[in-house]
Amino acid sequence: MNTSNHSDLGATLEESRSGLHDSHRRSLMRLLFTVTGSALVVFAGLQILNGFWWVAAGELTASAILYLGVWRLRSTAHLQQWIYAYLVTLFFFFLVIMVLPEASVAAFVWVLMMPVLAYLLLGKHEGMILSVPFMLAGGVIYYFYLGSIDNPHAMIDLLNMVLCGALMLAFIHMYEMRREEAEQRLVNMAQTDALTGLANRSNFQETLNRTIAECERSGAGFALVIMDIDHFKLVNDTLGHDAGDHVLKHIGQCLTERLRITDFVGRLGGEEFGLILRDVKSTDAFDLMDELRQRIADCQLSYGEAKVRVTASFGIAQWPEHGRQAETLFRVADRCLFSGKRAGRNQVARAGGGINPNQGDLLTGSAC
Repeated sequence: MNTSNHSDLGATLEESRSGLHDSHRRSLMRLLFTVTGSALVVFAGLQILNGFWWVAAGELTASAILYLGVWRLRSTAHLQQWIYAYLVTLFFFFLVIMVLPEASVAAFVWVLMMPVLAYLLLGKHEGMILSVPFMLAGGVIYYFYLGSIDNPHAMIDLLNMVLCGALMLAFIHMYEMRREEAEQRLVNMAQTDALTGLANRSNFQETLNRTIAECERSGAGFALVIMDIDHFKLVNDTLGHDAGDHVLKHIGQCLTERLRITDFVGRLGGEEFGLILRDVKSTDAFDLMDELRQRIADCQLSYGEAKVRVTASFGIAQWPEHGRQAETLFRVADRCLFSGKRAGRNQVARAGGGINPNQGDLLTGSAC
């Protein structure tokens, strides 16, 4: 069975923080550093002409740091810290140019850029936490900039700024919420079997690899089980594929109802299912699967006027006794499953304790 590595979409989504993945955020930050650093050089020249030498010195220093950051952002492991340092410094800079004695009213438009940059680079929660205080500070500064607001013209100017800022923040927040929901739905679709609602093959393999890594650290064990419905083709051939789908949904429900919350189940394809049983010994895994086998065999399904009974066979491999890699465990479990099929089906087969599983020496549970 092919167990090639797949990207863990759930983990990738969790780590992305925003609509941009880390690689894209890194590229965007390098672009922003370049543009901002170049713009600060120009502004520094203008500040010198205006007589604000201290502002020009600060802008030139910041520009040098930004150019250094363009190089550092290629490989730094502290991308989030660089983003926070950039945004906090930039937002403070926006406030500074607003309070300058000869500040232009155009300087206040930068307040509206705060939520755009914060949400884009930090995501919904952190973006809101960072942008809201700076936007409020910008609004307060604009209030004092207007001076007296006892006339309609000044009141209109203030309300325009407040309403525009509030709407900008609300729209961006709403957009980010909808984007997260849409991305989560796409991830769920990519990781879920549409028929049974179980994890699909790719998701199961990702979970198996992750389980192995966790058990390597903790020293705990687990069992990998491969389950196959016996004579499933006969159901499709005699009753049709709709009946087969009905059986698969029923099996999926049986598996999810019987297993513990720490266990994991997925549909590997066709009539084959995979199970990961955490923190179980070989004998306990065997007993649990034999009980599940009996439960499936005892259940009679109704499909129209027909009564359908199916059985299932199970192959069990134990980590780390029968292999430490996913490929090895799949191979052992498949060999056990084949042995159970060959022994008459409706069987639970596991690699024998202390015996090399690759030699095919197995213990099987008899059908009841």
